[in-house]
Amino acid sequence: MYKNKRLAFLYLLPAVAFVVVFIYFPVVLNIFYSFFRWSAFSDKVYIGIENYKRLFKDPIFYLALRNNTLYAIISIIFQVGLGLVLAAILEEKFVRKFQPFFRTVYFMPSVISLTVVGLLWQLIYNPNIGIVNAGLKAIGLERFAYDWLGSGKTAIYAIIAVSQWQYTGYIMLLFLIAIQEIPPDLYEAAMIDGANRIQVFFNVTVPQVKEMILVCTTITIIGAFKVFDEVYVMTAGGPGRASEVLATYMYRSAFRNDEMGYAAAIAFIIFVITFILSFLQNKFFGSDNKA
Repeated sequence: MYKNKRLAFLYLLPAVAFVVVFIYFPVVLNIFYSFFRWSAFSDKVYIGIENYKRLFKDPIFYLALRNNTLYAIISIIFQVGLGLVLAAILEEKFVRKFQPFFRTVYFMPSVISLTVVGLLWQLIYNPNIGIVNAGLKAIGLERFAYDWLGSGKTAIYAIIAVSQWQYTGYIMLLFLIAIQEIPPDLYEAAMIDGANRIQVFFNVTVPQVKEMILVCTTITIIGAFKVFDEVYVMTAGGPGRASEVLATYMYRSAFRNDEMGYAAAIAFIIFVITFILSFLQNKFFGSDNKA
């Protein structure tokens, strides 16, 4: 037994070393750097918590935090909520024979490069040649045609919509796998008791995929607070700062303003937010909580 344990630890050692070197050590190093004022062309000057004091007085930080929070809320509604509904529909008997086709159609956007997606939707949203405004005009709704990415009122919502298009199919596929693991006897018993499809969904499907809901919600929230590529490609945080998110603000601070210490403080805040949210979800909604 003792030899087997030693052998197991020996096999785990490379993975543990990899995690420590490439995940935990950079996090600790980032925290250390956040207490300094420094740039790529100057020495580090220790300033204590001044970067954090400045951050919590910075209106752009709160705007970026608001946009990330909005991103997370809308993503939970559409990616997790709609993804679960779509998965349940695809498991219905009358749709099941078409399931491979719809799985492919819905999942395909999630494998496309984020840069390609951003450039594609820039063209789709283009006020002059984009198909969104062209479609609205074609059906007589030209009054709703708009410069979707060029207006501070709609830019962040237009970007969020792209993420829902890209990732709802991925989340749906995860739910589909979980639903297929549900014993058919539960559905048969519910139907015998006179439950309709909506009642079956809420009383059988949803409770049985609770753990997958937790996983998908965690993935979605962490992704919403780490989002960078699509925002940077489509608007770079503009117009003005209307679509700024924490990751683009961190990038701007580090590589445009050359304020590495301030950027490190923003990065640490992103880490803290995602860690706390993940911890709370697992604490209150995890499989060990029977409430």
